[in-house]
Amino acid sequence: MIPYSEKRLIRRLNARDPRAFDQILSKYQTPIFNLLYRMTGVREEAEDLAQEVFLTIFNKIDLFRSESPLATWIYRIAYNLCKNRRKYLGRRHDRERQVFDEIAERSMVPSGTMSTSSRVSRPDELVEGFEMERFVQDAIGALDEEHRMILVLRDIQNMSYEEISEITGLAAGTVKSRLHRARMSLKERLAPHLR
Repeated sequence: MIPYSEKRLIRRLNARDPRAFDQILSKYQTPIFNLLYRMTGVREEAEDLAQEVFLTIFNKIDLFRSESPLATWIYRIAYNLCKNRRKYLGRRHDRERQVFDEIAERSMVPSGTMSTSSRVSRPDELVEGFEMERFVQDAIGALDEEHRMILVLRDIQNMSYEEISEITGLAAGTVKSRLHRARMSLKERLAPHLR
């Protein structure tokens, strides 16, 4: 059951009360950004997606049917936008790779010998906490999208299995089994970095 205060907030949102949108923004901006950052691993991408989430709330609040808590609806928007963006970027990356391979073939350079350089921090820039955070972020980023989203929602956003089920549309049993596999995979990836 949706609390009266939330029903009032929804009415104010539907009436386009700017203070109601400020209230939503102040309550959900940080957790939504954190979710999207954990999902994408790229700050700018997470910021763009977060902005899209709040624009969608503003533009589509009249479609909210109050069948679930407002927070669930907001996280579902973030989940779907992130999922769609990752599909789009995956297709775009595949096209770019295909073009890159064609150029490499024309240049008579085998594409397998070309590598991209990654940013390597200087040792004096690293502190142990930052380094471990990076290991964790990379390990989370290496999980497949469905496992990553469930892990982030449960272990970082502290959502219940029921909330995750509503957001993702998955059965609670599926959520639990995917969470278990995600945790096992994460543990395996982090094992070399743990003392």
